[in-house]
Amino acid sequence: MKTRIAIQFKIRDGSERAPYSKAKAEMGLGGQENTTEEYVCRLPEETRKLALEELREDDTIREQSLEQMRDWIDKNANIKNCRTDGPFLLRFLRTKKYSVPLACEMLERYLIVRQLHPDWFQKLDCEDPEIADIIDSGYLVTLPEKDNGRRVIFSNAGRFDPHKYTAAQMIKVHSIITETLMDDEENQVNGYTYINDEAGLKMAHVSLFSPTDIRNVIKCIQHSSPMRHKQNHFLNISPSAIKLMEFSMTFLNEKLKNRIQLHKSYEDLYKQVDRKILPKEYGGEMSLREMLDKLKTKLKEKRNVLLALDDMYIEIDEKHKPFVSEIDEELGLGVEGTFKKLQVD
Repeated sequence: MKTRIAIQFKIRDGSERAPYSKAKAEMGLGGQENTTEEYVCRLPEETRKLALEELREDDTIREQSLEQMRDWIDKNANIKNCRTDGPFLLRFLRTKKYSVPLACEMLERYLIVRQLHPDWFQKLDCEDPEIADIIDSGYLVTLPEKDNGRRVIFSNAGRFDPHKYTAAQMIKVHSIITETLMDDEENQVNGYTYINDEAGLKMAHVSLFSPTDIRNVIKCIQHSSPMRHKQNHFLNISPSAIKLMEFSMTFLNEKLKNRIQLHKSYEDLYKQVDRKILPKEYGGEMSLREMLDKLKTKLKEKRNVLLALDDMYIEIDEKHKPFVSEIDEELGLGVEGTFKKLQVD
């Protein structure tokens, strides 16, 4: 079913409009207020069935929800500039199973968080030299093959140099890769699997983050990240590193806690994830370097789209104070002292 939608560059203040670009036009950020595009659902039949079963999505609900969400954006005086294209808005609608009020709330929080933490969520440039080095190290990679339809994001803590790079750069790499994936509609429906190899995790890694940072990252993941987090696997966890995980899990909701699995061995992981899709270094068929080359090609293709996200803007005022306070709230000395007792083997 085709839905005709308006592509709007929503701007209410007197600021100068950014230069037009193809990437912005594709996202509804090009200043072309009278142009239209056709949204065409290209999901495979199997994925459509899953969307109906799990998300209540059909052509009618999707069309009506997109219309309602665009109307809400247009009437929200605080939102000065926002993408209104189908793939972008469907991130939020599918994550919230087509509850339009909840999807709108998540979008508003997404815009606010991007401005509260620009060092984490803005200037998402894969060609920044230090960011490119972190990506090339193999710290974070997407697997070319899927896990039962789910895109897999694979991390290896030991490949991140905590003496050379910052926590903000680590988070930014995650932001670049997830933003690159989130417009893919199959990912929106099927969700994501995470595999985390914590071999090489040192106290230097832990020291990059304050407890407040960890709390805020988790809050962002839970409340403003339009992704369906389906499974989270951890490998090579030392007893002391488990203490760090336990601390982090205190901020997770029960649903996400229940989706975490700790594996004592690769064989244990293979019971949950087909080993063939893993890097060759973990028993799979394709080398990590080949996977990285594929990822870097994809990141380059999406680079301008990610940089154009910075054109979105929301005016934060008193009505947003509860959420802003929640994100910026300090944890207190009792929690701050927790990391001083941690020893990571």
